[in-house]
Amino acid sequence: MDFFTHWLTQDLLLILGLGGIAFLLARAARSDRWSRAATRFRADRTGVIALCVVCLYLFIGALETCRVPVGGGATKSMLDFVIGGIPDERSYSAPFSNQILTDTKPQPDPLKSQSHILGTNQLGQDVLVQTLKACRTALIIGGLTSAIYIPLGALFGIFAGYFRRWVDDLIQYIYSTLASIPPILLLVSILFVLGPGLGSISIALGVTGWVGLCRLIRGETMRQSERSYITAARALGQSHWNIISRHLLPNVMHLVLINFVLGFSGIVLSEAILSYLGVGCPVGTASWGVMIDSGRSELSRDPVVWWNLTAATTALFGLVLSLNLLGDSLRKAFDPKRG
Repeated sequence: MDFFTHWLTQDLLLILGLGGIAFLLARAARSDRWSRAATRFRADRTGVIALCVVCLYLFIGALETCRVPVGGGATKSMLDFVIGGIPDERSYSAPFSNQILTDTKPQPDPLKSQSHILGTNQLGQDVLVQTLKACRTALIIGGLTSAIYIPLGALFGIFAGYFRRWVDDLIQYIYSTLASIPPILLLVSILFVLGPGLGSISIALGVTGWVGLCRLIRGETMRQSERSYITAARALGQSHWNIISRHLLPNVMHLVLINFVLGFSGIVLSEAILSYLGVGCPVGTASWGVMIDSGRSELSRDPVVWWNLTAATTALFGLVLSLNLLGDSLRKAFDPKRG
C-alpha cells in the first residue's frame, strides 16, 4: 500500500507536471519559428553535446524514480537492478581500496573487495551509487518546481501584459512584494512552515521562483499585443481566451523553454544550498547537497575523506554546466537576428 501511495503522490505529480509542460512545448513547436530554431540548434555542436549530457542525467534519475515492489512492502528501483548488488561496508573506504579507514589509520579488511570505484561514506554506502541516486532528487525537485512556477509565471505574465490596467497593477504588486523579500529567508520560512521533504522544497522554490519568468513573459506579451495579428484577431471577434491560447501563448513559449532549462540549474543549486544549510532534503535522502554538507566534517578528519565531496560537486557541476550551455544554445537558436 505504501508503494501505491508514494506513486500516486510524488511521482505521479512529477509525471503530470512534466507532461503538461511537454504538451505546451509540443503545441508551440508546430510553428515555422520553432522549425528554424531546431535546424540552427542541430548545427550547434556544443548545444547538442550539452543536451546529451542532460538526457543522461535525466535517464539515470528516471531509473531511480521507477520503483517496483519486491515483496514485504519493500520497493527496488530500476537503477538498483542495473548496477547490481554492490555490498555495503562497515565505514569509510578509499576508492579502489581494500582497507577500512579508522580514526587513526587505514585498517586492512580481508573480506572487503575493491569494487567501490569512488569509495564509501561513513555508513559504508558506495559513493558512486549514492551520486547516481541523487539524480532522482534533482529530477523530482527540478520537475515539481518547474511544474509549479512555469504555469504561474507564464499565465500571470500573459494576463498582465494582455489585459493590463488593474490586472497588471495587481500582478505587479504581488511579484514586487515577493521580490522585496530576500529569497533565502523566504525559502527557509516556507520550509519551516511546511516541514522537511522534497515536496516542501518544490513548493517553496515554486512559490518564490515565478517572479522572473512573469516579468519576462509580461514584457513579451505587451510587445506581441501591439502586432497586427492580434489586432486582426480582436477585429474578427475572437474571445480573450482564444487569443491567449492560440496566438499569444505559442509566441512566448520559446522564452518559457529557455527559462525552464536555465531555471532547472538554479533549482538544483538551490536544493544543494538548502541541504547544506540543514533545511533541505530529509535525512536518508540521496542528495548532492547532503553529500556536500557531510563533506565539511570529512575534510577535517584524519585521514582525510575527500571522495564523497568530490563526487557530489563533480556531478553537480556537470549538470549545471550542461544546462547553462544548453540554455545559451537555445537562446541563440531562437534569436530572430540570426535569420
